[in-house]
Amino acid sequence: MRREITTTASSGTPAIAFSAASHWLLQARAGWMELMTVSLALLVAMVAPALSAGAASGDDQTEAELRRMTQELLDAVAPGRRDVWDRYLDERFLHMDENGVVRNKVELLNEFAPLPPGLAGSIEIDTYKATIHGDIAIAAYEMQETLDYHGQPLRSRFRALDTWRRTPAGWRLIGEHAAALRKDPPVVALTRQALCEYEGVYALTPTISTTLRCTGDGLTSERDDRPIVKYAAELRDVFFVPGQPRTRRIFTRDASGRIDGFVDRREGEDVRWNRNGDAPKQR
Repeated sequence: MRREITTTASSGTPAIAFSAASHWLLQARAGWMELMTVSLALLVAMVAPALSAGAASGDDQTEAELRRMTQELLDAVAPGRRDVWDRYLDERFLHMDENGVVRNKVELLNEFAPLPPGLAGSIEIDTYKATIHGDIAIAAYEMQETLDYHGQPLRSRFRALDTWRRTPAGWRLIGEHAAALRKDPPVVALTRQALCEYEGVYALTPTISTTLRCTGDGLTSERDDRPIVKYAAELRDVFFVPGQPRTRRIFTRDASGRIDGFVDRREGEDVRWNRNGDAPKQR
């Protein structure tokens, strides 16, 4: 067979040679692009952890700064140093205290005064966690308050949620919501005879009832569709479930002093149960 070689019209260069050279150049370019892609991937893999660590380090520093500023605010409460709060509060600051009262900056600062004679106290941050979102930071923390009230020590715990905004002058507090942590009251010891006065069946509706029984140190409440609940005495006729300090079971009496029912009280609202007979004998 006879192989024919054509030439280009302009230079007389064999077309087959030009094709081979083009193929080699394309392969070389593809290899270079692949090498650059791998190199870039390796560079990203090496730099990304450092950037991530840098961002985390920056957030940690901001959290430490906000915690320091918050503790400074708390330290200013007992001596009534309103100048500290005035410095860190944004002009449009809003505050909700543990009683649900909402105040703006001016109203809150007007509340500041040193503790009166006979009182001494401090507030310390126990746990603190902040998340940073650009120029906004959200901080949740728990505080321990220690108060000497005319020689009697009182200890209370609070939780707060703060919102901070970064400004040219530094971080400023724009919102705070504080809440008091409830705890169980002290338990009083009632005699078994006194506890057994509360035994009986109590009805909420014709189809919903509970049976109360006395034990050595409290009462139990039994319902067909619920687990048995144990109640401890806070006072005579006032009981609570340990671990649920928001509610009380308060027994009522008729004119003769006989227990005729109870109310379950939560946030000042009562649910009435009427006594409907004696507790059935246990088998």
